[in-house]
Parts: sequence; structure tokens; C-alpha cells
Amino acid sequence: MNAMNGPTPTPAPDHRTLAVPDLSLVVLVGATGSGKSTFAARHFKPTEVVSSDFCRALVSDDENDQSASGDAFDVLHYIAGKRLAAGRLTVVDATNVQPEARKQLVALARQYDVLPVAIVLDVPEQICAERNAARPDRAGLPRRVIQRHQRELRRSLRHLEREGFRKVHVLRGAAETDAAEIVRERRFNDLRHVTGPFDIVGDIHGCRSELETLLTGLGYALTRDDAGRPVDAVHPDGRTAVFVGDLVDRGPDSPGVLRLVMGMVAAGHALCVPGNHENKLGRYLSGRKVQHSHGLAETIEQLEREDAADPDFRARVREFIESLVSHYVLDGGALVVCHAGLPEKYHGRTSGRVRSHALYGDTTGETDEFGLPVRYPWAEDYRGRAAVVYGHTPTPSATWLNNTICLDTGAVFGGRMTALRWPERELVDVPAERVWYEPTKPLASEAPGGADGRPLDLADVTGRRSVETRHMGRVAVKEENAAAALEVMSRFAVDPRLLTYLPPTMAPCATSKEEGYLEHPAEAFAAYRADGVRQVVCEEKHMGSRAVVLVCRDADVARERFGAPEGASGALYTRTGRPFFDDPEMTERVLGRLGRCVDAAGLWAELDTDWLLLDAELMPWSLKAAGLLRNQYAAVGAAARTVFPGVLTALESAAARGVDVADLLGRQRERAEDAEAFTEAYGRYCWPVGDTTRGWPGESEEPVPGRPGRADAGSGGTDGLDGIRLAPFQILAAQGRSLAALPHDEQLALIDRLIEAEASLGSSPADGDGTYLNRLLAPTGRLVVDTEDETSVAAGVRWWLELTAAGGEGMVVKPLAALLRGADGRLVQPGVKCRGREYLRIIYGPEYTRPDNLARLRVRHLGHKRSLALREYALGLEALDRLAAGEPLWRVHEAVFGVLALESEPVDPRL
Repeated sequence: MNAMNGPTPTPAPDHRTLAVPDLSLVVLVGATGSGKSTFAARHFKPTEVVSSDFCRALVSDDENDQSASGDAFDVLHYIAGKRLAAGRLTVVDATNVQPEARKQLVALARQYDVLPVAIVLDVPEQICAERNAARPDRAGLPRRVIQRHQRELRRSLRHLEREGFRKVHVLRGAAETDAAEIVRERRFNDLRHVTGPFDIVGDIHGCRSELETLLTGLGYALTRDDAGRPVDAVHPDGRTAVFVGDLVDRGPDSPGVLRLVMGMVAAGHALCVPGNHENKLGRYLSGRKVQHSHGLAETIEQLEREDAADPDFRARVREFIESLVSHYVLDGGALVVCHAGLPEKYHGRTSGRVRSHALYGDTTGETDEFGLPVRYPWAEDYRGRAAVVYGHTPTPSATWLNNTICLDTGAVFGGRMTALRWPERELVDVPAERVWYEPTKPLASEAPGGADGRPLDLADVTGRRSVETRHMGRVAVKEENAAAALEVMSRFAVDPRLLTYLPPTMAPCATSKEEGYLEHPAEAFAAYRADGVRQVVCEEKHMGSRAVVLVCRDADVARERFGAPEGASGALYTRTGRPFFDDPEMTERVLGRLGRCVDAAGLWAELDTDWLLLDAELMPWSLKAAGLLRNQYAAVGAAARTVFPGVLTALESAAARGVDVADLLGRQRERAEDAEAFTEAYGRYCWPVGDTTRGWPGESEEPVPGRPGRADAGSGGTDGLDGIRLAPFQILAAQGRSLAALPHDEQLALIDRLIEAEASLGSSPADGDGTYLNRLLAPTGRLVVDTEDETSVAAGVRWWLELTAAGGEGMVVKPLAALLRGADGRLVQPGVKCRGREYLRIIYGPEYTRPDNLARLRVRHLGHKRSLALREYALGLEALDRLAAGEPLWRVHEAVFGVLALESEPVDPRL
């Protein structure tokens, strides 16, 4: 009696409850007229049912046209396959009395890793005949057809499970069929309703003591039995532990680990999935023949010692292992936990193939130099919505890769035992107490990336490649461009562990229509205004070479975080990855000074980091391009200064004698003036370094932006950086953070603090008291412009004219806010360069300003350059995001290499 609802109703005698997994292929089996379509309509949604009659009508306009059955079943199988691929329960409404018809459906279920379920409607022949007679379209159906169906059904009933059906429900008679009830049951692996929070623990391998330490560090309170052994652990905040398997083998106390984990699972404080080692132990405990290798012999010996104190322990362990489910889908589908990893197409699926992948992963069929199978890198291709947390393959450190993370950090091999807090995504680990089992393969190798467990591989960068980026989707890299980049990077670049970023190329502003100008800031302001960007910042373009600076607090940080060579505290390299200085000591002097500035500015603490990555300009240009200046530009200047004086003298003499050479003389004078302007233009980018006793060229002239003068000299010492200027303009990344999205005014404010801090530094220890004789850090002039305010735009143009008139190179115009997108959702150019009239002589030649030359040069095709700039920008951002997320070196290097490869695309080098 139910007190609230009255008497509990007594089920009808023929009532049957049929359990159907919520993701399965339900196959209705019965003779024509047995009521399959009526049954399907009563218990399932119309969209869930795929009927052979309906498919027959689709292809022939007649659902009774048996000649169309072949095509109809092709359509039925196709529709059913699409539904199963999408994770939808599917019901096949057909007679399905023939084994061959059912065989195809079982194969379809296996193809999509779902359970096949058979529901048999065993209705008497007479009832089937009466029902068919009542249907106008089947009134003439011969009785022998029903009889044949009944015979085939009778022969099939005993063999359905053997055919592969995981559940078989047989309804006998019309009354039982009418009284049946379908109950949908969750798959065992579907725990989406369990939302955590969770603490997911990596491979344990019998390291019971380390597990206790880890659980205690996670906040769990251990419960012990009378013998002092841990048998449960509970978190005061209700968190649930999740174990990724491989609890046993190799370590000192597999029974102790099992006792604790089994107790937590039984008490509802933990979940556990099986590892391949539990699977093997379960087969051994069931009496099956297995090899006592890979640590199983040690576990068997430990269990034998356990038998005397607890004779039932083995049976409980066997029952526990048999109860484990291959994987769990948790937290609304946002989290998947398994042992060896699982591609998205297997999430929530149920089949032997899914279980095998969850236990063992996939291999390439090859073996490595240690005789171990080479694992197929499924995580590298993973793009699923759910985070996949797994273990199985020991790695030196746990790092995220494409929303997957491996928590096996080799505790039994002397590494660490690691747990992941979810949803916080925080890692917690404890060191192994000792090496309990010598690994066949070292956890880490000395090769670049070996500390991440995945050294760099030539196959990662050869051939045609496509790099997935967060900001621009896939960016393609052509095979020929990759080959060119490989040549540069393998022969000339810094250690790949330090090559964490390469800056993108920069597109110039649109070609100017202003008389005498090829580039003018008005076009830059107009372009950004058209993109919906109101505020831009104009930054002085320094007369140097693009440089990337990785500066660490000290050499220990550089070695531990980046694998830097002994004594190196970072790196200083060009936009193609080459070291700026051949002498490592000179690099360390620059890094040492910069590091002291970061410390004095308080940025180590403020940014909570031990390293910074900066984008900068290193001056003078001659520091890097001395050969280019000497062999190309200086040669032109020297030739002009040698030839034109004689030519002009000869023409002037001829004119004095009355020869009509006025036009020719005028042209040659103009050419001589252009050549002199050309020489003066490139000369501004050259000055001596490392010698404080000499003045700089042009020291008596007006000061040139970016060039150090004697005013920089003080009364103190020098550290050998005389004449070298570094102008940082952006902090790209810090520990755990990409700073590329920080607005440029905030970026420059941080840089200003570095420059101010340098003024407060004393001399190097070897030089006594006082200030540095030279200043290393150079400020970057800037001006914020409102592109919709004519007065502000005019001020920006005026600032550029003043800057270039004083000998400056020009300016870079950037959106004040970084990472902007236009109305079409695409990235806006991160910056455009607007170079000065005189600087462009170096690029286009001494006489480029002549009207006929300008008219020709104004036909510039900028589309490819702009596309290249955006693609390289997206790759650079991706490298920074991966670096900040602590992803493996090969992942960071993939994006960095892509930038260098795109630099090989053919484009006008003058742009």
C-alpha cells in the first residue's frame, strides 16, 4: 500500500519491461503483420524509426514494390549509419527474419560502436494473416509468405545472441506485445550527470605511499583499518577522486593500492577505469594463462603474502576488475577519463574496439630502439570538445595537448605521481620516494623536446603541412617553403628550445596619392577607420633590426624551463631565428643588463614570472647588416661620389665654352643630389659599437632618433655595450601567460618602466661606482590618434613628418587594442608600417622620387603581403598561446617553424 497514492497497481500478467540502452541499434524482428510498425510508433519517436517500407517508397513510390528492396535497404543502412554516427538511438523496422539481413545490421552497429538490441515479436500466424487482410495494400498477400517468415523466425530465436546481439527481448503473443514497456537505460560509461569536482589521479603502479601523500596533499582524509592500512579517503568538500588505471604491477604495494581504491569506489568517494595492467591481472585471477611480465610477477608475489591475512581478497579484486568500465563521460560531456586515451568518435560508445583503445591505445605497428611499440599519436589529431584525461604512456611532465592531457609521469620509475583538479585544470604532483622499477625506456631524452617526452621530429616540419591556429583556423605551409625554412633553421638558428617565437612580417600602408610620396600615414589612418578601428597608436620605427629577446631571471631558470645550455640566461635572435651575436658573452651582457632592468622595475614579481619574452629593435642596423651595407649600399654611394664630381666638372666646363648642355647638366646635378641623399639615408643606420673613445658620425649635427650620442656618456663604467641600443616595444609572454592581447599603451607603459629602471642601475661590479657610460634601452616615441577625428589625424600626419624630417625611418600604426576583428569577423592587420620619404631611397634606389619612377612604383600589389602578414601573425599568436599553456616544445616549434616557412613565399621584398 502506498500511503500517498493509494494501492500499488498490480502489473498485468503479460506486462514486460524491455531495457534498451539509450544509444543502440534496435532491430525489430517479426513476420509481416506481427505489429512491428505499430510497436515502433508506440514506443519510439518517429525520427528514431527507419522503416524498410518507407525507404522502399522513397526509391520506388511504392512501399510494397519488392523489386526495389535492394535499393531500399541501401538507403535504410545509410540513414541508420548517419544517425548512429551522430549518437542517436535508431530503430530498424523491417521483418529481419533472415540471418543475412540481421548480419548487416549487427555489422552496422559494430561499425559505429553501439550495442545491437533485438526485439522479437513472435505473434501467431493467424493474427498476422488477419492484420494483413485488413490492410488494402496487403489484402492479397499469400499465406505462404507469413508461413515462411514464421519458419525463419523459429530457426533464428536460439541464435540471436550468438549473432552478436547484446540484448534479446522476445515478446510472445499479441497480448505480451501490447503490454510491453520500453525503458531506456544509461550506458555504464555515461556519467554526464556527475559533475564533480574531480581529482583525477594518474598511473600508480603499486606506489601506495606516494598515493597516500598525493591524496593528503589534495585534501583527502584517509580512513585506516585496525591494521593501520588505508581503506578509504574522503574529501571534506565532497570532491570525487577518479583513477585512470594501472593501479598495480612494478611497485612495492599493489595490494595496498587496490585496497584503498576499492574502498573509495565502494564508498562512493571515487571512480576508476581499468588499465591494461588491471586487465592482465584480472585474466590471471580468472585462471587464464598470461605471461608474468612487466611487473605482474611482483604483484602475484604480493598477493600471495596477502592470502594468509585475507583469503577473500583475491576474489574481491577479481570482482572489482570485472566491474570496471572502459571509460567515463563526465561533467555534462565536458570530460572523458580513460586509461590510454580515446578519440572523440569513441566517446560514450560501447564495443570491443572502444575498450581495446581505452586500455591499450593504438600503435603504428612499429617498434622503437628499446623494442617497445610506437604509439600512434592520436592526441595530435584530436579536436574534440571534451577534455580527455588519460595515462598509460610515461612522460616527464603532464602537459595539455589539443584539450588532452596524460597524467602518467612515471612515479614507479622515479618520476612523479600527478593528479589533475577538475574543473580548475590545476596540476598537483608528488615526487617518487625512489626508483621502484627500472624503466626499459628513459622517461626523458637529451634531444630537444625530450624533457616533454616528445622530442622534435623531422616529420613534423617536412612536406606540405597545415597548422591549426585559434585565431585563423588552419594555416597551410607549402612543401617547398618548409624545405627552405628547414635549411635556415637547421643550419643557422639558435637552439630550438629557445626559439619560442618569430615575429610576423608587416604590411606597408596603402600606396599614397600625395605628390612626392610613395607611403603616407593618411592611408594607414583611413584603412583602420574603414575596418572600424577608432583608436590607433603610432610608434616610432627604430633604425635597427627586429629582435626577439628571451630573458630569464637567471641561468638556472633558463636551464630548467627552456633547456638552455650551461651559463645561458636566455636568447637574443633575429626575425629568422639566427643569434644576433656570434659571441655568447655579448648576448649574456645584453641579457644581464635587461634582466637587471626587469628586476629594478619590479616586473618579475608583478607579472609573477621568472622569464619574459620581448619583441624589440636592436640598433644600429649595421650591427646585423654590415655586409649588406658594405657590399650593396656603400658601393652605390662610393661609385656616385667617385663619378659625379668629374661628370659635373666636365659638363660645367662645356657649358662655360658655350656648349648647350644645360638640360644634361641639370639632370646630372639632380642625380648627384639623389645619390648624396641616398648615402646620407643609409649612413644614419650605421655607427661604431664597442668603442667609447670615438665620436659617432654626424655627432656635430642634429641628433638622430635612435642613435646614441656623447650625451649618453656618464662618469661611470661600461660593460662593452657601447653604441648598442635595444628598443623593446612589446612584452609577448611571461610564465603561464601570453601578453599579446595587452593593449599597446599598457605594453609601452611597462617598457617605459624598464627604461626608467635602467637609469637607476649602478655600473657593472667590475667597474666601480657610478652609472653606466652607455644606455642600452631606447624609448619608443608614440602618439595615439583617433581615426574619426580630423584634428587628431592631422596631428598624426604632422608627427610623422617631423619624425622623418629629423632622419627617422618612419612609424608603425597599430590598433590601440590588440587582437581586433573587423565586421566580417576576420583579424584586422596588427600593424602597418609607414616609412619616410628619405628612408625609402634605401629600399627603392636613389632616384625613386622622380615623378616617372614614382608613377611606376605606385603600382604595388599588396594583397599577398597583407595575407602573409596576417597568416604569420596568427601563427605567432598560436606559438605564444602554446608556450604560455606549457605545451610540448614540438607544438610551439610547429607554429614557429610555420612563420619561418611562410617567409619563403615569393613576395616583393621592397614591400
